[in-house]
Amino acid sequence: MAERLTRAVPAPPELSSGRKKELAAFQKTAGIRFKSQKLLNLSFMHRSVSNESNNKINNERLEFLGDAILGAVTVTLLYTLFPDRSEGDLAKIKSVVVSEEILSGISLELGIDRLLILGKGEDHSGGRTKKAILADALEALIGAYYLDSGYKAVAVFIRRFIQGEIDRASDSHYTRDFKTLLQEYSQRLYRSYPGYRLSRKTGPEHEKMFWVEVSVNGKIYGPGAGKNKKSAEQEAAKLAYEALALRKEEPSGQ
Repeated sequence: MAERLTRAVPAPPELSSGRKKELAAFQKTAGIRFKSQKLLNLSFMHRSVSNESNNKINNERLEFLGDAILGAVTVTLLYTLFPDRSEGDLAKIKSVVVSEEILSGISLELGIDRLLILGKGEDHSGGRTKKAILADALEALIGAYYLDSGYKAVAVFIRRFIQGEIDRASDSHYTRDFKTLLQEYSQRLYRSYPGYRLSRKTGPEHEKMFWVEVSVNGKIYGPGAGKNKKSAEQEAAKLAYEALALRKEEPSGQ
């Protein structure tokens, strides 16, 4: 099965001796071992490279696979660790621990930003610091490791960095979404509800970004950005809540 899946991966380019040393150092730091260095290297290859070179060799398919593997390992952990939690509670915890914010942070801790292979345009525009690219690369790495070494090995790797995030996210403060926290804060202090407004949309149709502002007691916060209006509203609410939480008043829910 694993051999058949690996054959479905496009043939990555040959590796220089310098790149092999970089990948070896990364594996030591990450605590993993790949049989195929080329497959590992492919997991860091952003689509901007294939766009510039007019080929289909990039990490998008590995990212698609890794997202599913990450989800499976995470929900299995949640199901096992919290036998008394409802499906809704488990879903909230999962949404936090596999979020772009968390995954991009883990990616930086592993040093994936230094190993990314980007097109010249993407690299010059700060692609190594973009949360979406970093999170996607981590998922691609997970997909590649699954193909290379199997589910058991990749599950051990995922648990190593996701367990702590689950512990933090299982706290009630993290499991409640920021829109709810901000609404409770606004109701308690100002006897009013936050108001959300879509300020703009950017990007091509297949990769749109939404920008939302939120008004609390007459003051505008944001904009928050997201791949859809709902996630942009959450980001705007997070910005507003964190700004308001710096005040002396203690928000509801903390």
